[in-house]
This record gives sequence, structure tokens and C-alpha cells, in this order.
Amino acid sequence: MQTTSTSQSLDVFVRDYLTVAQEVAATLAEKATQHDAEAGLPVEEVAALKASGLLLLPIPRQFGGAGANWPQIYRVVQTLANASGSIGQLYANHVVLANAAAAIGRPGQAEKYYRLAAQHNYLWANALNARDARLKIEAAPYGFRVHGVKSFGTGVAIADLNLIGAAMDGVETPMVFAIPRDRQGVQYNEDWHNMGQRRTVSGSYTFNDVKVSSDEILGPPPVPTSAFPTLIFLVSQLGKVFTYLGIAEGALHAAKNYTNTNARPWQDAGVDQANQDPYILQQYGELWTDLQAAIALADKAANQLQTGWDKGIDLTFEERGQVAVAAAAAKSMAIKVGLNLTTQVFDLMGARATASRYGCDRYWRDLRTFSLHDPRTYKYKALGKWFLTGAFPVPSQYS
Repeated sequence: MQTTSTSQSLDVFVRDYLTVAQEVAATLAEKATQHDAEAGLPVEEVAALKASGLLLLPIPRQFGGAGANWPQIYRVVQTLANASGSIGQLYANHVVLANAAAAIGRPGQAEKYYRLAAQHNYLWANALNARDARLKIEAAPYGFRVHGVKSFGTGVAIADLNLIGAAMDGVETPMVFAIPRDRQGVQYNEDWHNMGQRRTVSGSYTFNDVKVSSDEILGPPPVPTSAFPTLIFLVSQLGKVFTYLGIAEGALHAAKNYTNTNARPWQDAGVDQANQDPYILQQYGELWTDLQAAIALADKAANQLQTGWDKGIDLTFEERGQVAVAAAAAKSMAIKVGLNLTTQVFDLMGARATASRYGCDRYWRDLRTFSLHDPRTYKYKALGKWFLTGAFPVPSQYS
């Protein structure tokens, strides 16, 4: 594929964005089990994303991108997560961050970063966890000085542009700024050794007197009292939802393949092949149906989000609240269905499927790890409160 932004975006549309995503996913799947075991930097995977043109998908066409809508973008997230939960997460973060300035930036910042990312085919990543206030930012003669530690910085060591959140004394909300990966003073601590999402490079980062210019600070938005800037949190929430769904879908298809080719029927089944066992057939039917229900709920939320995004600064807090309810329901269901599915498939495949060479455990490990991003119980609590009282979830990084 050619490397100019125009040819990439056109190729994505000519060849069909979903076909491109499926081709990339097939490439990722070839080494997914090996990469999970190795952990480390996802250099090959990011190169595949860049070569495909999919990094341009969330960027409006007038700025050199492909101009896809959110339902289309999330379908790509789901497709990539089928093959690799880690790359699904990195891509989900990218598509959110590529649009962050459109929601929270000052006039002109969205255009600046859209054009920059499209021109250079940049990957975005972040360290934005608002609950970790150890990273500090303070005024300096050249703009700002940043120092301290951020406990989670998913993809920061591999991305081209990074969105970072830091606390300033006397300021209630974190200040958010965009810097390139090679900014002097940023150190990856190489401490991401978790059981799942092992290729996301989500470890901690130390900032040693990092210089940040005033132009690199995002915001404040032109209408800070509008509901629209807070919609970016729900864009992020749904990115996670479709990553969960992709992981679950990948697990179901891996189990299907194993059952059809490797699994043996139980001695009392009275059938010659595992895929003829009525109990196995019944359980696969249930798992598939539950997954379709979760996908449908997520698709509904994605469509509601698109409607809200199209309203821009005219979005009301009530309209935003309706999207928040849909996103919370979709996220809760995706986690519930996904964790059940990634566990139960082992009952259908049998004991030999636990061999490490098959890598079937990575789906559960990935989903279990990533779904702990924020407690599902609090999602249900917010939904229950809305159902009983009509009170929408309070806008935050998690709602």
C-alpha cells in the first residue's frame, strides 16, 4: 500500500474498511499466541496497523483521514480484538485519542492534531488515569514542567503521540497535554508483567522535568459548560466494550475450530464426533446467543453515541445521560457474557485444550485483566439509580 495519507484513506474505502481490518486481524492471529507468551513491545502489530491505513479511519476526510463514523470504527476495534486483545485495546485507545482535541481542545487544536496524525500516519496512546495524581505539572518560564510517576501508560512506549494527564496544585481537574514519544525526560519503567493484555505496554512511566509548551496543553474547550466535552469519556467506554466483545468472539471461534478438529466426544455421549454431542451443541447455542445479545446492546449504544457526537456543542446533558446509560448497560453485559464465555468454552473443548500451545487461555486472561478497568458493580449501581430515580450517571472518566 502507498504511504501517503490520501492514498491510504482512499484505499481503506475502496477495499472496504472492514475487509482491511479482517486482513490485519488474520495477520495478527498468526503470531498472537507467541506474542502473548513473549509480551514486550508490539512492534510488528503496530507496523501492520500503519501499513493498513486503519490509523486514519477516525480522522475526518477534510483533514486527510478516512472519516468513518463511530459504529464503523468500533466494528474495526471488535475485529482486531478477535485476533489480539492487546491490539484491540491499543487501537480502541487510538481512535478515541485521535478525536480528543475535537471534544476538549481549544479552537484550532482538533484541526492541528488531525492533520499532524494524518500526514505522518501517527499512532496515539495515553497515560490519563485521573485516579493516579502522582504526576505533577507546574508553570515554568518556557510553559510547563512535568515530574512524577504515572502508574499506567498504555502504549506510550510504542506510540507516536501521547496524551498525558497531570495534576496541578489548586486545579480541580487534571491538565491534559499531547507530547511525542521521544520527549526528553519520559522513561518507561518496563514493569508491565500482568497476566493479560500483555502486548499493550501498560506499565508505569517516570517523568523527569519534562518540558511541555503552552500549545501542547489541550483546552479549555470553547464552550466548557456544554455536555459535548464529556462525551469523549463515553467514546472511550465504548471502545473498551467492543474490545471485550472482540476478545469473547475470538474465544468462541477458537473453541469452535478446536471442537470441530481436535475435541473428542465423551465416552457416554454415544456419538462419533464432539460436534455431534447434544450437550455441546446446546451450550454452544447458548454462548453464541448471549454474545449476539451483548453485541446488539453495544451496537445500539454506538448508534446513540454517534447521534450525540453529531450534535457537537448543542448536545444537552440529558442527551448525554441517555448515551451514558446505554454505554453502561453495554459494558456490563459485555463483561458478564465475555467472562462466562471465555470460561465455559473449556468445558466444550476438553482437558487437552488447556495445553499452552493452543493459547486458549489468553482470551480469559485478556478479558479478565482489561475488564477490571472500572468495577462492573458500580455500572449496575448507576443503572439502578437511573432506573428508579431518573438520575443519569455523573460525567466522569468512567461514566
